Amino acid sequence: MQDFSHSLPMMMNRTLDSVLPEFRTVFKAFDLTEQQWRILRVLWHENGIKLSDISKQTLLPKPSLVGIIDRMEDKGLLKRIRSTSDRRSVRISTTAKGRRLEEKIQPLVDECYARIASGIKPYDWQIMMNTLQQIIDNTEAQATQKIAMKK
Repeated sequence: MQDFSHSLPMMMNRTLDSVLPEFRTVFKAFDLTEQQWRILRVLWHENGIKLSDISKQTLLPKPSLVGIIDRMEDKGLLKRIRSTSDRRSVRISTTAKGRRLEEKIQPLVDECYARIASGIKPYDWQIMMNTLQQIIDNTEAQATQKIAMKK
């Protein structure tokens, strides 16, 4: 049996606990939560998308996302755009205020990344990122197989 403190879930949790506070400090300075940041990041790269797409990309469940979007809309950071042909279809888009945040926040986030990665060789960083992606791909493939077997 593997030592609990070095098990994959504990190492991932400890990594998040050591990394996220630095980012959260940046977000807090701009009155943003981590979840709001994730939404803005997605919209800065793909503006005007459906709630379901935001949910997939940010890993935030749709029911939670609705409230977060409401609060961001109240802050003037984004807006809902209803389709004129299908009122059920809503796209989320950043406002000018939401887009301006990118140029203010992104350099600070880049500095966080630089501090976190300092002392880690770029090759080792890439191996880590590749390995994490392999873990994601492997667990998603296994979940898909389980679903297929149940049918």
